Amino acid sequence: MAVEELQSIIKRCQILEEQDFKEEDFGLFQLAGQRCIDEGHIDQLLEVIQNEKNKVIIKNMGWNLVGPVVRCLLWNNKEDDKRKYFLMLDLLIKLCNPKELLLGLLELIEEPSGKQISQIILLLLQPLQTVIQKLHSNKAYSVGLALSTIWSQLSLLPVPYSKEQIQTDDYGLCQCCKALIEFMKPFLEEVTDERENSLENEKLKDELLKFCFKSLKCPLLTAQFLEQSEETENDPLRCFASEIIGFLSAIGYPFSKMIFNHGRKKRIWNYLEFEEEEDKQLADSLASLAYLVFVQGISIDQLPMVLRTEESVFSKGLDLLENSLLRIEDNGLLHQYLEIKSFLTVPQGLVKVMTLCPDETLRKKGLAMLQLYINKLDSQGKYTLFRCLLNTSNHSGVEAFIIQNIKNQIDISLKRTHNNKWFTGPQLISLLDLVLFLPEGAETDLLQNSDRIMASLNLLRYLVIKDNEHDNQTGLWTELGKIENNFLKPLHTGLNMSKAHYEAEIKNSQENSQEVQKSKEFCSVTVGGEEIPNMPPEMQLKVLHSALFTFDLIESVLARVEELIEIKTKSTSEENTGIK
Repeated sequence: MAVEELQSIIKRCQILEEQDFKEEDFGLFQLAGQRCIDEGHIDQLLEVIQNEKNKVIIKNMGWNLVGPVVRCLLWNNKEDDKRKYFLMLDLLIKLCNPKELLLGLLELIEEPSGKQISQIILLLLQPLQTVIQKLHSNKAYSVGLALSTIWSQLSLLPVPYSKEQIQTDDYGLCQCCKALIEFMKPFLEEVTDERENSLENEKLKDELLKFCFKSLKCPLLTAQFLEQSEETENDPLRCFASEIIGFLSAIGYPFSKMIFNHGRKKRIWNYLEFEEEEDKQLADSLASLAYLVFVQGISIDQLPMVLRTEESVFSKGLDLLENSLLRIEDNGLLHQYLEIKSFLTVPQGLVKVMTLCPDETLRKKGLAMLQLYINKLDSQGKYTLFRCLLNTSNHSGVEAFIIQNIKNQIDISLKRTHNNKWFTGPQLISLLDLVLFLPEGAETDLLQNSDRIMASLNLLRYLVIKDNEHDNQTGLWTELGKIENNFLKPLHTGLNMSKAHYEAEIKNSQENSQEVQKSKEFCSVTVGGEEIPNMPPEMQLKVLHSALFTFDLIESVLARVEELIEIKTKSTSEENTGIK
């Protein structure tokens, strides 16, 4: 019956153009494919996937089968079946839309707990690497998202302490560390290729740097190493540490620079997201790095005999602020101080430094100080400051940074026995009103606000996953209708308008490029009422395609958020009506 249902859906979709596929078709295909797997019709499903006539169908719909196939690989012990499931997974990775696959694979990695964490990571690292390499734009963001997701799961695993624990590796952490090195190598090769020196390449380098720092904190800070003898070559955690230090050096951050500039150049990376790390976390990472080099002797031969550190000049005001803040305990700065004008103008001044200062070092220092300032405020103070900066910063990157901080505070609150009233319930809803909306509705410039929109969607996705409709600790489910009207629906409309506009500009640019080539002149394109500076046609096309990729990424996350909402509300509805 399941096979017949699948064949019926395939037959109907084969005569349709790709753009004519309906949401109903996706659902029916997924349901029929799942039933084929459940009933053991593996060969028939493989035939459908391998059939060249179904190539477009599989490209658009096949990613929905990855989850069921992966679960079968984890739980099915029949070798013949596993071989077929591996073949099916390889085909889906090869044929399906890489953007959809990326999100699907990362969700699968986020699902398990305990010993299943390493099992699924080891199974999906290679497919994940393949999918990311197929992406032509925003690879750095995708690599960063993947590494962050993997690290978050690995940080939940216990770090083996004794020689016996390292050798048995019950939770698979050591195996995952080894596999992660292989996962990162092709991306490391990209950033160290002297022929590549693009902004995207620099972003990719920064994502690798973030992961190296996180790895120095966990698992390497708490890891125990075998004694320095012949066994050291068989110590997986020592090998992982050596590779991480080697990666740092390869991307331009040798440990001599990292260690001996700490305190002078506390923030030597380039992008906003990594600034979420607290000073204590940075100190832990650098302490771990120093221990690995000077105590364990890993890569110590790279250390020059004489080290000279160049003096770094910082703004005296930022130095004074840092010195003052470091004397205060985290959460120790009472919210009442924000009623004093000078206390509120400090973070507003830091935002100006972060966004307007021409000196890169000072911009990074300003961002680090804003995070430090936030850490020192009590809960009500954080809440008050977040509202203030969301209303006044007028900068998408800063707003994304604030939204991530809000998410962190919600997460802390939900994990406590007694909820923090400022980041749950009515107070939180009032704050979310400033986050989950589009400033100009569907007319909002989505490209200009992409950082904020992605951060908002990720926050909403987190809330839907973590807060059940029955509990409704955050108040999300009570306000869902308002969120859909003020944020999700206008975002849908805005995406459709923006994509149509940029697709038209791409078509115009392509039509004009031949005329430009004849005259050997530069051309101009108008986007969002503003003219893109004169540049070669091929460069303008890259800019326009990059914008479309950003819209596609937003659309993918938006679709996943709406899917999660539907699943949660449907589940609650069925429970209320007694349906299991």
